Order: sequence, then C-alpha cells, then structure tokens
Amino acid sequence: MKSFTVNISETVLNDLKARIRNTRWPGEAEGSGWHFGTSEKYLKELATYWMNGYDWKENEEKLNQYPQYIAEIDGIQIHFQYVKGKGSNPKPLILTHGWPDSFYRFHKIIPLLTEGEQCFDLVIPSIPGFGFSEKVAISSEEVAGLWVKLMTEVLGYDKFCAAGGDVGMGVTKALASKYADEVEAVHFTDVGYPMGQEDPNSMTGEEKEFAQFVQQWWYSEGAYAMLHSTKPQSLAYGLNDSPVGLAAWILSFGNAGAPPELIETAFGGKDELLTNIMIYWVTETIGTSMRMYKADAIAQWGGSQPLQKSGVPAGVAVLPREAQFPREWAERFVNVVHFRKMEEGGHFAALEVPRIFAEELKSFFYSLNR
Repeated sequence: MKSFTVNISETVLNDLKARIRNTRWPGEAEGSGWHFGTSEKYLKELATYWMNGYDWKENEEKLNQYPQYIAEIDGIQIHFQYVKGKGSNPKPLILTHGWPDSFYRFHKIIPLLTEGEQCFDLVIPSIPGFGFSEKVAISSEEVAGLWVKLMTEVLGYDKFCAAGGDVGMGVTKALASKYADEVEAVHFTDVGYPMGQEDPNSMTGEEKEFAQFVQQWWYSEGAYAMLHSTKPQSLAYGLNDSPVGLAAWILSFGNAGAPPELIETAFGGKDELLTNIMIYWVTETIGTSMRMYKADAIAQWGGSQPLQKSGVPAGVAVLPREAQFPREWAERFVNVVHFRKMEEGGHFAALEVPRIFAEELKSFFYSLNR
C-alpha cells in the first residue's frame, strides 16, 4: 500500500489542447439538437471552455485533497481513496463507481460522510480498467473478490458496508451474494433490468410496466451497452485518440438520463463533467472501461452460475431521473429492508445532489444498529 498523487504532465495537457483545437467537426442535421446523439453546438461550446476556461491543475488539486493509495492485489494495481471518519466508531464503507464516471463520482460526499458521530471510514477505489487502477478489464464478480481482499487483507476490517450503482451495482451485488460473512449491509440505486428472459406470469403489473419501459429505453438509448459488450475495441480507437470524440460518447450517455438543459447538472457542473472526462483521457482507460462490459457479458453468457440472492440487508434508493422499478423487482435480487423513492437526483446523484445522497446512505446504514 503506497501513497499516490495525481500529477499529469504539461506535455499531456498541451497535447490535449492541440487535439481539441484540431478537431474535424462532422456537422449535424439542421435542428437535430440532441436527437441524433450529442449536440455539436453544445459540444463546440464545451470544447472552447475546455481549452480556454477549464483549469486541470486546479481540479487536480481537488483530486489530491484526500489521501490516495495504490495496492497490488492478486497481481493487479488498485488505486483508491481512503478517508477515515472523525467520529468515535465509524463504519467502514466501500463505494463503487460506474460508467462513464470514476472514483470522482463520490468526491462531494466525502466530507459529508466522514464528519459527525454517524460517519464512515470511506474506501473509494477505481475499478480495474478505470482511472488510475491498472489497465485491465475483469468481470464484476472478479472485482468483488478484489474489494474483499482490499477491505480485509490490506485495510484490516473484519466486516464492512458497500454501496454502488450502475457498474458499481453489479460489483456490490456480487459482494453481498458471495461474501456475506464479510459484508454487513449494501446499498443500491439500481438492481438490474429485465432482459426478456423473465416469466411474465411471475411478474406483478408494476414489474411488467417497468419491463416495457426498459425495453423501450433499450431500443432508444441502449446502443452504448451493446457496443461495449460486443465491439469495445473497435470503438476504443476513436475515443482514445480524440478528446472531443471521448466527450461526445460520455455526454451521449449522460444525456440519456437528463434533458439537455440539465446535462451539466447531471454530472454536478461543467467542471465536474470535464474532470470526469479528463480522468479517462489522461489515463487512457476508455478502452478498458468499455471492455469490462464484454468481460461481464462473457461471464453471464459463458455458463457461469448466476448470483444467488443474499440475506445481507440491502437499502435501495430510486432516483427520479432513473428507471422507476418497483420494490418487488428489487426483492428478486437483494434482501430489501429499506426502499425509498428519492425526490431529487439522477444517475450521478453523489455529484448532483451530494447532501441528499449522503443523508440517504447515513440513514440506511445507521438504521441497522449492527
């Protein structure tokens, strides 16, 4: 376990600006807005700010505000933030990000979760293939195995809590299913989606409505996941070479959960949006991050046993700009003891509504009295 500091060279930053400046813009259909994908009008405005207004070094200081480390686990270098709670008996909590975000997803809730008596020892790793962890793509279940060793063998906790959404949901679900002796409780903002293989006779009316919504969403917005699960390498060449292309792809997904006027708000703000994109750019991990979808697809369709529902207590928060799944859907997969419909927030709630999201985590994990 070695200390780590983010320090990107001026050579990398100057090359970035040159690439943005030399972008070959494809043009867009008149009046198309965001209906064909990322709006070129918006992207040009963002690129101008990226070159002339955004200060990476200032935001790099924010990334280095909290202690970071590198630990080698099973031959894989894992980057993580580790911030201890200031109360008398903090709960250890590992937070797992998703795609297309990073460990930076949780930056704003660190002070909110480490102050006061109801607080946590926070462990916020970068998934392998993302950010400053090693550039290797492994499945969600394999990541869960690394997280258990990080928490128990590297950091010395006997038991711990875990939370995650998006890709982090899959990792957290695997933690609860496979490592119930070590995992005290888990929290989710999604629990998975109908894939068309469910028995409709076993589904409630609300579950069927949810399945229909997901099917429509999949056809209109789900192309990214299909590409990641089938041809991530083909896509990686362009995104690893063009910062504007990378931004366009990430924005296209972010826009799926927010109307155009909220696209920056969904990521917490313009600088937060660009810092998140920058983490992919400076580490050249967009390819391996997408390849994780392929690793999960191979694990899912390659004959591995599906995860068993765990008895670990689970809290679930449904955000208003996410798919509105009913409680009975969540209960198919996890042991739901807390289910809450949130009043604000979307996919990146920890960035967008940090205080509300932090209170949700505290109220759940500290309600268990374990």
